[in-house]
Amino acid sequence: MTIRQWRRTQLVIIIGILVLSCLPGCDRSGSRLPGILYLRLSANPTTLDPALITDVTGGLIAAKLFNGLVRFNERLEIVPDIAGSWKVSNDHRTYTFTLRRGFTFSNGREVTARDVQFSFERVLDPRTKAPVTWVLDRIEGARDVIAGRASHAAGIRVIDDHTLSLTLERPFGPFLSLLGMSTAYVVPREEVARLGADFGSHPSGSGPYTLTEWKHGQSLALAARSDYFGGRPRLEGIIYRVIPEDLTAVMEFETGGLDALLIPASEYRRYTTDPKWRGRIFGKPGLNCYYLGFNCSRPPFNDVKVRQAVNMAIDRKRILETVYENRGVLAVGPVPPPLWKFGLGPKDTGGYRYDPEEAKQRVREAGLEGKRIRVFISAEAEVLDLLEVIQQYLSRAGLKADIVQLDWSAYKEALNRGEADAFWLSWWADYPDPENFFYPMFHSANRGPAGNRTWFVDRAVDRLIEEAQSTVDERDRYRLYRQANERIVQEAPWVFMWHRSDFFVVQPRVQDFRIYPIYSVDKGMDISLKQ
Repeated sequence: MTIRQWRRTQLVIIIGILVLSCLPGCDRSGSRLPGILYLRLSANPTTLDPALITDVTGGLIAAKLFNGLVRFNERLEIVPDIAGSWKVSNDHRTYTFTLRRGFTFSNGREVTARDVQFSFERVLDPRTKAPVTWVLDRIEGARDVIAGRASHAAGIRVIDDHTLSLTLERPFGPFLSLLGMSTAYVVPREEVARLGADFGSHPSGSGPYTLTEWKHGQSLALAARSDYFGGRPRLEGIIYRVIPEDLTAVMEFETGGLDALLIPASEYRRYTTDPKWRGRIFGKPGLNCYYLGFNCSRPPFNDVKVRQAVNMAIDRKRILETVYENRGVLAVGPVPPPLWKFGLGPKDTGGYRYDPEEAKQRVREAGLEGKRIRVFISAEAEVLDLLEVIQQYLSRAGLKADIVQLDWSAYKEALNRGEADAFWLSWWADYPDPENFFYPMFHSANRGPAGNRTWFVDRAVDRLIEEAQSTVDERDRYRLYRQANERIVQEAPWVFMWHRSDFFVVQPRVQDFRIYPIYSVDKGMDISLKQ
C-alpha cells in the first residue's frame, strides 16, 4: 500500500465516523448567511495589493476587487475592461486606450487615465518593491523608473481623463496579454496615499466586489457591489475560509460548511464513484505542464541522446491512467492545448513513444549503465508516489535514481543552484499565450532562478522565441511558436508528462458553477445559489 493509498483509507474511515456520529445540528448549512457563497483557500493570501501579488490565491481574490485596462474571457480572448476600445499604431509600438465613462471605484469616484498612469508607475517605482515589474518593463522609459533614474515613464502618456497611450521600446506581440495580469490592475491613488503599506490588507478597486473583512489565517469576506459597471453579481457575497488541511476541508464540505471543493488527489476516486456526488463534479484541463526536468549543464544530461532516452524509458500514458487516475492529458511539449490557435499547434503524436528497449540501448551506448543520478522532489506524498514509479522505469533503462525529498523552500533553493541531476516540477500560465511557457522556461537568459531551471541553452530556440516576441501578426507568431516547440521537444530538456486537470465537487444549491482556464477570468459574476 502506498502512502497515498494509506492516507485515502484513513480519510475515508475518519469521514465515515464523523458523518455517522454527526447529529442533525452538525449540518453547517443552517448557519449560512443567505446569498453567500462559501469557498476554501488552502493558504492565507500574502497581500491583496495588485502591485505586490505573486500567488494565485491573491490573484484569484484581486480579480474580484479590481479591473485592468483589458481582461480575458472564458475563451482566453482579450476583451475590454476599463478600456472600452484601443488602437495600435502602424509601427506596433503605441497602444492608445479609450476608457469607459462611468467606470467607478468602490468609493464612487470615476476611474481616469491618471489612475492608470499612477498604478503602472507605482509598480515600476523601486520604493514599491513590486516583484513582477516585467509585466510593464517593455514600456518606453519603464527601466529608467525601475532603476530610480526617473519618476515617470516616457511611454505612459495621459491624453485626457479618458484616453491613455502606452508606447513600447519595441514591438512585443503578447503585450495586451500582460495587461490582463493582476500586476496591471488599476488602483485608486487617493486610497493608496491614505493607507500606505496597509492598502494590501484593506484594498479597494473598481471590481464587482469589495473586501468587508479579513481575519488573517481564518477567512476573507467579500460583498457584491450594486453599482458595478458590469452589473450586480448574482451573489450577495463570497466568504473564503482558510483551511490548510485537505482532511478538514473535506469534512467541512460534507457537513455543508463549503459550497465547492477542489477535490484532493487522495479523494478523487471516492467522489467520482459516489452516487451522491459524481453528478456534481466539474473538471477542466488547466493551463499548466508537469514535467521531469534535467540539468542540461552537466553530465549525464548535457547529452541530448541521454535526455531522449529517459523520455523513451517512461510510460507516461500508463502512469497518467493508473497512478494519476486520468486527471490530465498527455503533453506534446510544454504548451497546454487550449493556448494553441489557428490549428498551428504541434502534431498530436503523443510526444515521445514509450520504447524501453531503445532507451536501454541508448543508456548503454552512452556508457551510463548503472549510473546513479539524484532526482529532487518536493515534500508531497503524491509526488513521492509518482517518482517511485518513475524510479522503476529509470532502473529498467539502466539508471539508478536516488530520490531527494525537500521542503518547498529548500527544494526551490536547490534547483536555483542547479544541485539536482533531475527534478519534478510544474509550470502554470501567468497569462494565456505560449510565449509565457517558452521564454521563462527555455530562453538562455533565464537560466536558474528566473525559470529555466534545466539550465538549457540552445541558440536556435533563443532566436525563435525572440522573433516570436517581436512578431505582432498572430498567425506568424504561432508559426514561430510551433517551430520553437518542435525544437524544444527534439532537444528534450524535459520529460513532458501531462497537463493536469482540476476537478471540483459542488453542493446541489450551487448553480452555474464554472471552472475558468485562468484565475483572472473569474470575476464572480456568473455563479448563483438556489434560494
